[in-house]
Amino acid sequence: MTSFDFWKSKKDRTFRPKKKFEEGTTQFHLHKQAKASLHAGLDLKRCVRLPPNEEVNDWVAVHVVDFFNRINLIYGVISEQCTDVKCPKMSGGGKFEYFWADENNKKKPVALPAPQYVANLMEWIESKIKDQTVFPTNTSVPFPKNFLSICKKIFTRLYRVFVHTYIHHFQSLVSIGAEAHVNQCYKHFVYFVSEFHMLAVNEVEPLRDLTEKLCPGCIKALSTK
Repeated sequence: MTSFDFWKSKKDRTFRPKKKFEEGTTQFHLHKQAKASLHAGLDLKRCVRLPPNEEVNDWVAVHVVDFFNRINLIYGVISEQCTDVKCPKMSGGGKFEYFWADENNKKKPVALPAPQYVANLMEWIESKIKDQTVFPTNTSVPFPKNFLSICKKIFTRLYRVFVHTYIHHFQSLVSIGAEAHVNQCYKHFVYFVSEFHMLAVNEVEPLRDLTEKLCPGCIKALSTK
């Protein structure tokens, strides 16, 4: 089996079901537009910019769902290697550990094995995406006033999956030839969150060297607001 075939076979192992946009909605239109730009090979810095005459909330919503799906796929590829035994905490090297808390079950942050943290994270994001009061698909329903704050928290937590994957499971990606795909997804993600200030600059610290190499100028952009 080639690395490409292996990568394709892993697509059925996405950590949670892929989310889609309802045809005819604004988000569906923007999703198609964003995909067309990526497939055309346009510069990622240009791809992430808000299209003319579009609303920023719609554009951000589209990318939340898109990155949720793509990072699900990436984690699905390494999930067999990320076990409670091998990864007893959600960490990014020896200096960074992430604790889980949410508004429903765990208001006080708790330490969890990485797989449980990611499972909670994906379930939490999925619940937000499915909530029509948070991610409305009907144009007659307004986005909540704190929508961008919610999205910033989503992007922050998704970024931590990148951190854990790069630091603890990168060799698994290399072994199947998936590192180029993950690097491209990471670049797209970082350019987007830096464009819309959806990530605090201190979150990038575990992957600072990689980010400076792949996404020149993004750390400075995150620091400017």
